[in-house]
Amino acid sequence: MTTQNKPHLIYDGTCGFCTSFIERWKGTTGDRVEYVPSQECGGKFPQISNEKFDESVQLVEVDGSVYQGAEAVFRTLAHGPRRFSNLPLRMYQLVPGVSFLSECGYHFVAQRRPMFNKLYSEFTQWEMNRSEYVLTRNLFLTLLGLVYLTAFLSLAVQVEGLFGSQGIIPIKETLSKLEVRSGDGFWWKHPTLFWLNSEDSFLKEVCYAGSFLSFLVVLGVGRAPLLFVLWFLYLSLIQVGGKFLGYQWDTLLLEMGFLSVFFAPFRFRKATQPPPSKTIVFLLRLLLFKLIFFSGWVKVFGGDPNWKELRALNFHYETQPLPTWLGWYAHHLPHSILQFSVFLVFVIQLAIPFLIFGTRRPRIFAFFALAFLQILILLTGNYGFFNWMTLVLCLILLDDKFLRPLIQLKFLKRLPFFSMAAVEEENKRALVSEPEFKKAVIAFLFVIFVAFNFFMKVIPLLDRTYKPPQVMSHLYEYIRPYYIINGYGLFAWMTTTRPEISIEGSMDGKVWKEYEFKWKPGDLKKAPAFIAPYHPRLDWQMWFAALGNYQRNPWLISMMLQLMKGSEPVLDLLGSNPFPEKAPRYMRAMIYDYRFTDWETKEKDGTWWRKELKGMYTPVLELPIPNKTEE
Repeated sequence: MTTQNKPHLIYDGTCGFCTSFIERWKGTTGDRVEYVPSQECGGKFPQISNEKFDESVQLVEVDGSVYQGAEAVFRTLAHGPRRFSNLPLRMYQLVPGVSFLSECGYHFVAQRRPMFNKLYSEFTQWEMNRSEYVLTRNLFLTLLGLVYLTAFLSLAVQVEGLFGSQGIIPIKETLSKLEVRSGDGFWWKHPTLFWLNSEDSFLKEVCYAGSFLSFLVVLGVGRAPLLFVLWFLYLSLIQVGGKFLGYQWDTLLLEMGFLSVFFAPFRFRKATQPPPSKTIVFLLRLLLFKLIFFSGWVKVFGGDPNWKELRALNFHYETQPLPTWLGWYAHHLPHSILQFSVFLVFVIQLAIPFLIFGTRRPRIFAFFALAFLQILILLTGNYGFFNWMTLVLCLILLDDKFLRPLIQLKFLKRLPFFSMAAVEEENKRALVSEPEFKKAVIAFLFVIFVAFNFFMKVIPLLDRTYKPPQVMSHLYEYIRPYYIINGYGLFAWMTTTRPEISIEGSMDGKVWKEYEFKWKPGDLKKAPAFIAPYHPRLDWQMWFAALGNYQRNPWLISMMLQLMKGSEPVLDLLGSNPFPEKAPRYMRAMIYDYRFTDWETKEKDGTWWRKELKGMYTPVLELPIPNKTEE
């Protein structure tokens, strides 16, 4: 057995993917580890077979012990001189599941080195100056903080009526069901702070805490740790939110927010903050590509002929959940313009995304094309903070050279993190290195995000007969509860009618009065309003309920029962209460067909909508008469 005075890491010298990472590890460990291509070993390590060399890297310690795979990598990095060099190894050894996930991920990549080598080569060919995305990062994180602020404030005024003890879906009932369904692993399968406290006051405190921390992120305070806390606070809400927090932009905020934790600088002192990670820039662009491209893909291959025949926008503006008043005018555009608009959507969502991975000028063009589509959407419909968040994500296509002229704007000059002095200061710090722990985590994230997005999201959508590798499916079960890798695809099927539910109450079962909602269509003369980025969760969910039946929407019955009990939190979600003195004894839901009026009717009567009764949505609900002793 060969003896040596330092550890030896043996790797495949013919693998470009391997050698590129070896060069990075050399910078971490310095001369404390000897890196040797397996082709140059010449029998120096007879205890290791050629098959082992081909399978993975091999680490031979000074005492002759041999390690391979992910453990070999972590042990190698632990020889680095930095304070936290051994942290990845300690996590591998002590944190349950890390060793299993690491080894599975390592061997998955090792068996597909040619593919990952090609991906990595394309990635490293980008012309990214280390100080090129300083302004981009500052602007991106500032606006992401505003998105978080909007999301938390929007929930703060609704959460008690949605999930409180007198709400539509009480959180305590939700947690009980999750605990029974998940068994002993309920905390890991449904990670949420509300396992610790599920009182109404704590629900609102979480929302207000998220709002306050979001404001600090906007100000540039402690962004990395605060973004992690914000991500977990929002994850906690989604775990108990059910249908009211199950929209694609909710999961997009979590995926985007999680990546942004590593986009933000970890160090608090500006003099020691490194430039943005180009790996995270790539992953954020990959997220943008996934969001836009597959939103277009599902429209073409989802099976709805209205998209293929360019007729979808004949219905969209009228039948979307919450249109704006501009949506009324868009609906009445000439048919040829609506057809061309559908074609333009396909171009922007299916062709433009490939420019995301192009050189600088194509990326800038992609930014304007994608931003143009998002602005048109938010002008004609209310989708909460979704379009605003997508616009923020599009900023990752821009660099400092493009953004630098904006610094001359007076209102930006006043912000210290957008000043030219700040940019010059960060340029001087171009050689400052990321903490070793952060670099290790980012490298791990790169492999995980690329592999799982490709095999669990991309291929299954492109090929519906494809079944992911069993090991990938198994590993994904550990990741799925955290919503850091998600699938997207909006409006695969276009609704061609607009059923609307009307909630009515009665004291005697004969005279019925209608409850008005704040934002969804009701009053025929009420103009559709602009309310985004605020997201009225109940009004939105009423649109989905109208497309089905009450058996599939038990929450609607729960809401009606709460109204019969006079629940103030639920009443606060509505626009009016026709029974201010005493709650009604009877409730029912009627279904109507709503349509936009034509030009002539609107000018004559001032009505935006016309409606036609279709029948009863629910049977009549009745509260039992209390006994005299109970009275």
